[in-house]
Amino acid sequence: MALEIKQSLRLSQQLVMTPQLQQAIKLLQLNRMELQEVVNQELIENPVLEEVMDVPEGEAAAPEDNTSPEAPDPEMEQRRDEDSFIKETPREEQLVASKDDFNWESYVEDFNSNSSSAPSMREINEELPSFENVLTKTTSLEDHLAWQLSMVTISEPEKKLGESIIGNLTDDGYLNANLADLAREAGMELEDAEEVLKIVQNFDPLGVGSRTLQECLAIQAKFMNPRQPLVEQIIDKHLGDLERKNYQAVSKALGIPLDKVIEATKLILEFEPKPGRSFHTSDTQYITPDIYVYKVGDEFVIVLNEDGMPKLRISPYYKSILASAQKDQNKVTKEYVQDKLRSAVWLIRSIHNRQKTIYKVTDAIVKRQRDFFEKGVQMLKPMILKDVANDIGMHESTISRVTTNKFVHTPVGIFELKYFFNSSINAADGSDALASEAVKEKIRQMIQKEDQKNPLSDQKIVELLRSDNIDIARRTVAKYRDMLGILSSGKRKKII
Repeated sequence: MALEIKQSLRLSQQLVMTPQLQQAIKLLQLNRMELQEVVNQELIENPVLEEVMDVPEGEAAAPEDNTSPEAPDPEMEQRRDEDSFIKETPREEQLVASKDDFNWESYVEDFNSNSSSAPSMREINEELPSFENVLTKTTSLEDHLAWQLSMVTISEPEKKLGESIIGNLTDDGYLNANLADLAREAGMELEDAEEVLKIVQNFDPLGVGSRTLQECLAIQAKFMNPRQPLVEQIIDKHLGDLERKNYQAVSKALGIPLDKVIEATKLILEFEPKPGRSFHTSDTQYITPDIYVYKVGDEFVIVLNEDGMPKLRISPYYKSILASAQKDQNKVTKEYVQDKLRSAVWLIRSIHNRQKTIYKVTDAIVKRQRDFFEKGVQMLKPMILKDVANDIGMHESTISRVTTNKFVHTPVGIFELKYFFNSSINAADGSDALASEAVKEKIRQMIQKEDQKNPLSDQKIVELLRSDNIDIARRTVAKYRDMLGILSSGKRKKII
């Protein structure tokens, strides 16, 4: 068969991920703190960008408002043809589409016509304490044990093994390694390694270095003064019955009265099951909401949190740079400034599009979940990404990016935007379904109000929910209970 070359014309449509679109998508999924870091980094790298620190009274609005175009979602933007783009968008957007046929001197002149000189740095509050006075340092569990190990007279191989044991402890103080492997690395016999482990286990806090909960409790029991043989016996042979709160079985097996078992159990409950817990300090993570929702009268008002967010504009200094580049025909300077100016305007525009999209999504959520914002979690309705996407005319992937790592402050608490999207639970009578989060809240409240001596079983919770017109299976109750971090009824039971 002979090969021949032919020319053909084929029309196809595809979405091209331009750098500008990639930037818009990236900014969309960042939370407020991450966006602030990106903006600060761009301020360092792009000399054309400048932060507006303050606007004196009586002057016009900050120039960044001039770069807030009414643009559609970035995914839809790629589908517009060139003529429509030039016709519908403001002049500062058109400069991105036009590289050479543009009066840059005139643009910067108009863009910065309302600009004002801003202070070079923020005013420092001199009432704040010095930096040294707010620094603190806590002692870690490893440092605390290493100090005690240095006080013990042992051989170098034993000290090396002790350091290995301390270095392989979990935050709770348990040994997270095979002692035989540690002994082999230190060049010691397993029997000698067991003796070194006992030395570490006798350090403060008692029980640190234990391999099991039973070993941890047994070590603490041996240091009781006076010793309690019954306590040690229960820990050694009946810890499983103790976990199941089967005190009668312990009483029968040991041949002692039930009140003696209960008395010994009270002593065991005073032990520390996680010896390293007091040394494990995690910094409190404070959530700064990206959106605030307030109720004013009968309406809800949405306010975007822009506190601490740099307000951007084009630097007035580059007006003279562009002017000299135009007159001197300095092509290198002109191209450099054009590139940086184009990048700066795209960043400002993408940030405004991001804020506008977040507002639209939040507004759609508030309209669909009005009962939640007025009465709380139990009134949460089932909602999926497609519902909000249809309301505001955007793709579901855009809604997913907007709701990722974004928190909203509401009259009933602070929630992640993704919290409002959840599956539905059918009503027993076939009426409107309930949100899964609302059902979880009902289960949590039921267990909070239960009799601790006779806790609710999963089947009993199913029956109570059915009486509230909620049709749910027992395994679903068990799954929701586990998600809430609630123990089973047998382990919640309190006899003592």
